[in-house]
Amino acid sequence: MKNIFRGIGVGVAGLAFTSGVLAGPVVPAVAHDVAAPDTVAVAQVRAGPDRAKLATSVTGEQARIDLSAEQQANVKAIVEATKAQGMNERAAVIAVATAMQESKLENLGHLGAANDHDSQGLFQQRPSSGWGTVEQIRDPQYSTKAFLESLKDVQGWESMELTDAAQKVQVSAYPDAYAKWEAQAADLVAQHW
Repeated sequence: MKNIFRGIGVGVAGLAFTSGVLAGPVVPAVAHDVAAPDTVAVAQVRAGPDRAKLATSVTGEQARIDLSAEQQANVKAIVEATKAQGMNERAAVIAVATAMQESKLENLGHLGAANDHDSQGLFQQRPSSGWGTVEQIRDPQYSTKAFLESLKDVQGWESMELTDAAQKVQVSAYPDAYAKWEAQAADLVAQHW
């Protein structure tokens, strides 16, 4: 009987440790007590960007997909490229949502008859339109940088609805299609930022 309780104790301790590791780092946040304004309580919150600031213009029905390891790696590449460009989390949300619409975050090669002209990669950029070579466009870091450089040229992109900012860069035949990915893109950026 003693071994059973010992095993349960070890199992609970292991679960607590694993939960702490998987939950990620925490930082103290100061919360003011409304009842006693001169007192301060310390709460534990996860570090990271404010999710509400990432999804500022969610409109219409939202879509979600389960992501493979490859798709998650592509999200990380987009986030890292956004940081490298010195752009903020909102730019990353726009980029991730755009790639979700264009390729479902899959680094697509030429799709033959199903292809839209010579579109390639995460953002379905076209070599014939000056986005770069096929090899460059198929590199997630390069294609994200190219997308973000074009986004920087859009006056006021920071305050635009996501679908409008993405459309100014992509010039899609379906300009409203980007909006449905904003909530999941914000969640992904908050997770990987």
